[in-house]
Amino acid sequence: MIEVRELTKYFGERAAIRDLNFDIRPGEVVGFLGLNGAGKTTTLRILGCVLLPSSGQVTIDGLEVSADPHEVRRKIGFLPDVPPLYDEMTVGAYLAFAARLRGVTARDAPARVQESEDKVALRDMHGEIIGNLSYGFRQRVGVAQALVHRPRLLILDEPSAGLDPIQIVEMRSLVRRLRGEHTVLISSHFL
Repeated sequence: MIEVRELTKYFGERAAIRDLNFDIRPGEVVGFLGLNGAGKTTTLRILGCVLLPSSGQVTIDGLEVSADPHEVRRKIGFLPDVPPLYDEMTVGAYLAFAARLRGVTARDAPARVQESEDKVALRDMHGEIIGNLSYGFRQRVGVAQALVHRPRLLILDEPSAGLDPIQIVEMRSLVRRLRGEHTVLISSHFL
């Protein structure tokens, strides 16, 4: 699913990533563990086609990210460290919007929204305003937007950051349920 060879990213003179190599097979759940500033988020942003590498090659499901970023984005769901939420929208309206942005047809969008809400236990929040939700529920909305188009690869950047102990257990349980159906890559600085 993911092949990374000699990945390097510089910001000015500073190397955030240098000569990184790894492979992830389809259906695996893999964690990036490291201290703040170790290059986890930079790597995930390159995999998510948000940043270009300075050098090296990244292939996702057979597609090179630098050569075909639009097609790669169709295959991935990405939850950045700060979820891209619109506080004034309801959960359901936001997920329908995210589905349409990712190419889900208007006819299929309601079913995909329901499916993603069910996967992350958000069904009861469908009509709630996102800005009124707790931090934990906002994180779930972020995961649901990353899942709504049924991506083959799910990239989650620090999905448990800021969650209470019960919410962390729920997030781990969610990731376990996604195993096999999606390849999941998670970053964290907590073992």
